[in-house]
Amino acid sequence: MRDAAVTAAGDRIRWVELPGREPARVYLHGLGATSPAYFAQAAAHPLLTGRRSLLVDMLGHGISDRPTDFDYRLESHADALAEALTCAGVGDAEVVAHSMGGSVAVVLAARHPRLVSRLVLVDANLDPVAPVRGAQGSSGIAALSESDFLAGGWQGIRDLAGPHWWSTMRLAGLEALHRSAVHLTRGGTPPVRELLLGLSIPRTFLFPQADGAPAGAGALTGAGVRVVPVPDCGHNIMLDNPDAFARTTASALTRDQPA
Repeated sequence: MRDAAVTAAGDRIRWVELPGREPARVYLHGLGATSPAYFAQAAAHPLLTGRRSLLVDMLGHGISDRPTDFDYRLESHADALAEALTCAGVGDAEVVAHSMGGSVAVVLAARHPRLVSRLVLVDANLDPVAPVRGAQGSSGIAALSESDFLAGGWQGIRDLAGPHWWSTMRLAGLEALHRSAVHLTRGGTPPVRELLLGLSIPRTFLFPQADGAPAGAGALTGAGVRVVPVPDCGHNIMLDNPDAFARTTASALTRDQPA
């Protein structure tokens, strides 16, 4: 485990690091998750080994610190991550990012272009989502006020999440979980999709084949983003079908142009 201070108050981001060749590969988790739990199998897959790999927990999540005075906007997550990667001596990284982590990765690439050489987005959030009370994930969390969430509303989210997701969600700070969800549903400024379309680095968007093509797939493809279906999986592609995830990710990391 490695760490770096990323705020003026000394709050630290932590990550699990595997040795290997440069440039580094950075794995980023989604809301209420942790990168070592979600990406260890992928990072150890024969098709993806050999690179220096950082399985990073964003601030407020997993083994990283959980400050209560941090705003947890997408931009703030990205800037904190940039500080950690800079401290780790990372540049031109290949970033593999799931769900909310994909949103943060796009913002990171736009705000700190020297740190990112290519993106693999794993069913990432590109657009704002309407908060809906009783829904799973960010939508349901964001439908509650922060005070209600902290006062016990988180228990309903726990029950909706189920034991698997809650096993990592419970590691996140409650303020971090709520604020991250609120800002994820609002999207960034500029919007994440707009930032992604404007990037010039190689970009791949993986999605569960059973869900059908993501919204705006044509525009993504037109902007040079490879949009790739993965069979036999749900939202957690790397956990549901690790071999297909490794194949599609390895392909994305060795191709410079869309198919």
